[in-house]
Amino acid sequence: MERSQHFRRFYEAIASDGRIGPVHISVYMGLLHLWEGQGYASPIHIFSRDLMPVAKISGIATYYRTMKELNKYGYIRYISTYDRVLGSLVYILELKAVEGHLNGAH
Repeated sequence: MERSQHFRRFYEAIASDGRIGPVHISVYMGLLHLWEGQGYASPIHIFSRDLMPVAKISGIATYYRTMKELNKYGYIRYISTYDRVLGSLVYILELKAVEGHLNGAH
């Protein structure tokens, strides 16, 4: 999927999703930035220390809560490894807005 199409689908999906707030948006945009930097690999390897400054969040609890919620809501697939070398794994899911609800395609 083209980058611009992914951004458009994300904003279409969140427009009708009352669970998504500014922190979710910021973290998701940070993930897209890291995804691009890793050549759109799937999954991407991330570290909280790399994502948090890009997303403009400072609390580790906010980071973990937001990542878990984005996973639960179907925007990403997040596998926390607690591995200081490998990092956590994140799959950026293809988003499809269907009748105001999000469907994450794996």
